[in-house]
Amino acid sequence: MNRQNKIKISILAVFLGFGLLSCDSELDLFPQNQYANDNFWTSETNAMLALTGVYHGAIDFAGTKTAPTDWWDYYGIILFEHASDNAYDRRGDNASYVQISNGRLLASNAYIKNFWVGSYKRVTICNNFLENIGNVEMDEGRKARMIAETRFVRACQYFYMAQFWESVPLVTTTLSPDEANVVTKASKSELINFVITELNDAVGDLPRYQDISADESGRASKQAALAFLGRTYLAEKRYSEAAQVYKQIMDYGDNIIDPDYASIFIEENETSAENIFSTKYTGGLAPNSVQQYAYPAILKGFHLINPTGDLAEEYEFIDGTPFSFDDPRYNSRNLAENRDPRFAYTFMWDGSDFHGKKYITHPDSASSIDIVSYSKQATRTGFGCRKYCDETYEGTLKFDYGGDVPIIRYAEVLLSYLEAKLEDGDAITQSLLDETINKVRGRESVNMPPVTQTNADLLRPLLRHERRVELAMEGIRYWDLKRWGIMAEKLNGDVWGAPYPDSEKYPTVSKKVDEHSRWYVTTREFREGQDEVWPIPESETNINPNLLN
Repeated sequence: MNRQNKIKISILAVFLGFGLLSCDSELDLFPQNQYANDNFWTSETNAMLALTGVYHGAIDFAGTKTAPTDWWDYYGIILFEHASDNAYDRRGDNASYVQISNGRLLASNAYIKNFWVGSYKRVTICNNFLENIGNVEMDEGRKARMIAETRFVRACQYFYMAQFWESVPLVTTTLSPDEANVVTKASKSELINFVITELNDAVGDLPRYQDISADESGRASKQAALAFLGRTYLAEKRYSEAAQVYKQIMDYGDNIIDPDYASIFIEENETSAENIFSTKYTGGLAPNSVQQYAYPAILKGFHLINPTGDLAEEYEFIDGTPFSFDDPRYNSRNLAENRDPRFAYTFMWDGSDFHGKKYITHPDSASSIDIVSYSKQATRTGFGCRKYCDETYEGTLKFDYGGDVPIIRYAEVLLSYLEAKLEDGDAITQSLLDETINKVRGRESVNMPPVTQTNADLLRPLLRHERRVELAMEGIRYWDLKRWGIMAEKLNGDVWGAPYPDSEKYPTVSKKVDEHSRWYVTTREFREGQDEVWPIPESETNINPNLLN
């Protein structure tokens, strides 16, 4: 999207505003906005304004925030990694994301409430749009596209809610306050069937990715709807259907594996054809403040996003062999040396250069303000997040950066297609590997050795490894753990950070020590059979006891 159009879209999104919910319950879906429907739904211009609101949803574009407001804001995508084994929130075990997976998940959790509120705000906007767009006189083809976009966005909200709460109210019309306070939940199967129907119907009236012009960047394509349909089928273990929709995306040929991995997460290459669907930001008007959260203290960042040692140890050596502390190629003073290049594109580590500064986390440092710590505004794991951070950026961290955040990338499509084929029991051939996982590993800036394993049982861990490395810090890991049924396995036990084997202070400053001198972070106690499904926010069940059933 060119800057002029991004500014226009952002101004419209901010102008529209969404104080749509006035009752105590967030399920009061009776619109109370500043426009009277009879006067508003009179022109295509106003319809486009309303569609901008559909895409805006509950996203707070006011700069830095303290919590997610929507599944698709940077706080709801990137910082969601704190609920997984990929990252840890500097604010500690009481941080709401951390409590989702450390055995302390309660119905009062602030972040699950925010996701609930954000979901139903979007549903409100979508329902209102669909109920009124028929009143607008305009070209029927353009109207059909707008309806398809809105159904896509609404279906995505129910996709997320079906994944994490599993059973929630399925609301497809505006509700009065009285109706909202007695609404009942739909089953997970009802939600999934709704999502599948809506996405399938939307595909027919959405344009292909290649047909979306630059001044329409950010609008949904057939590929975006198919990708969410594929996610739905994967989660439901309907692998044959998942493979079919992913293959549709591949056969269109509109999307690519970009040769430059690092650039697709920053503003200079945000329109890469690898990014199928993204959240749009504009510096100064609708800023993306993730760099404020990610930058280290030496660059005036909050340093909230701390990748874990477990994620760091997932990155192979450059010849494709698994990482090992015993391997002579391991260099504790340069952890990126001899490693998968994506390590250096994703992490900041002790001694690395970032934005013209030396990033120092070593416990023995006498002067660094980024020294690994349990209390300062500094890393809790010894690592920082480099992904999404533009080292050429010179504006203010809070308000001036406008880089988009990818929601669906073509790399995910290829890896998901391979997973669907594998889990469906199809024969794994070298040609299948080469058109999927090896395209991802073989991009020019990564160039890792190709996978040649065709035995399904032996390929599965390699594929899951590749998803973790390729999609790290993209808000997908927690969902992957859930649908694979391994949350209790991966979200229990001690969490470790970076290794400091040459440190004199380490044995006395780390709360626990291990044989590799890794920094101890915390211990998770995920409750198997309980924490896999989120509780309905208590603020909702207090109003409507039907939501407890």
